[in-house]
Amino acid sequence: MKIIDKIKEKQKDLHSVRQPVIAFLGDSVTQGCFDIYVKDGKLETIVQPYYGYHEKVKRILNILYPEVPINIVNAGISGDCADGGLRRLERDVLSYNPDLVVVCYALNDVGKGKDGLDLYINSLREIFTKINESGAELIFLTPNLRTEKCDTPTGEPIIDKIWEEVAESERNGWLRIYLDSARELCKEMSVTVCDCNRLWQTFKENDVEINRLLSNKVNHPTKELYWLFAYELVKTMFLN
Repeated sequence: MKIIDKIKEKQKDLHSVRQPVIAFLGDSVTQGCFDIYVKDGKLETIVQPYYGYHEKVKRILNILYPEVPINIVNAGISGDCADGGLRRLERDVLSYNPDLVVVCYALNDVGKGKDGLDLYINSLREIFTKINESGAELIFLTPNLRTEKCDTPTGEPIIDKIWEEVAESERNGWLRIYLDSARELCKEMSVTVCDCNRLWQTFKENDVEINRLLSNKVNHPTKELYWLFAYELVKTMFLN
């Protein structure tokens, strides 16, 4: 991808070439959220962006090109959906004139089931179009799997209710349906896909206990699994 060429150009001329900018647009997983808890009757999330995959991408690139500063824009917001990302795309992403934008949506969108699929795809289409028109490169990143079972209820009604709803949605295949539609859109629009979800699916098919890979036992990967996304993203940058 051109982002690697730009990093190489910066390495050759640190004084005259602009610092590469990589932006990440998405939900809580993009933001860097982990465990969840209840405070004053409301669901809260532990946010630790330093452990997010955007920071790990930067650390990998810094190992490969130690002299090149990489600017990272983290535009992930917990609870966000693709239509929300579209509304704030200009303000939170394109205003930084990024060289590459990584988009990751589906985990919250799927909660709308059948009624939300068209909104999801139409929003992604507009996001992709606007990013392409800006001149930035684009990667669509597919997310992790979610829990399919509530194996150890917390006893906290708010959390257990969310846990049960997500598990039922996952068992009914809504994440698969949404991502299959997103993959078709990416094929139609020639958008590069970093398909980490297929890797998670392979784990599941080989008897990996998915709940053990989720920090909140619902939909947030553990800190260790964020490395998977980072390595796959960097590999995508080099091989496309």
